[in-house]
Amino acid sequence: MHIRDIEPADLPALLALNNDHAAEVNALTHEALARLVAIAASARTIDGGGFLVAFDEKTPAQGPNHAWFIERQPAFLYVDRVVIMAQARGRGLARRLYEDLASVAAARPLCCEVNLEPPNAASLAFHERLGFAPCGEAIDPRNGKRVRYLLRAA
Repeated sequence: MHIRDIEPADLPALLALNNDHAAEVNALTHEALARLVAIAASARTIDGGGFLVAFDEKTPAQGPNHAWFIERQPAFLYVDRVVIMAQARGRGLARRLYEDLASVAAARPLCCEVNLEPPNAASLAFHERLGFAPCGEAIDPRNGKRVRYLLRAA
């Protein structure tokens, strides 16, 4: 499995993949995805089967969930979105993307949020298996989704 930086040519396919999973990660426009990739601390794809976009504490707040961590953590890598194609699930791609991110974390914790309403039980279980622990909850004022904040110590 090959992990590499997301390139402009990848954006149409990754946008379609992202928007196929809008309930979990929120829909984007092409321009919005390109902007996220451009400002990300890490924006990586794996064999065309999925991708991960992460911000750090130096990235200007990218919504209330990223802002929540900025207010509470001096240094971190925040997983804004990780999406794996349905036909590629169960092959360890998401785990590999997280391992790749951890390799550049430089002793910073990893953090993210997962939907509680609407429920995303598979993502909660996945993050628990990776050693993430709950550290807060909130309602996203943009869309009314209730989220759980998760943190994995460095």
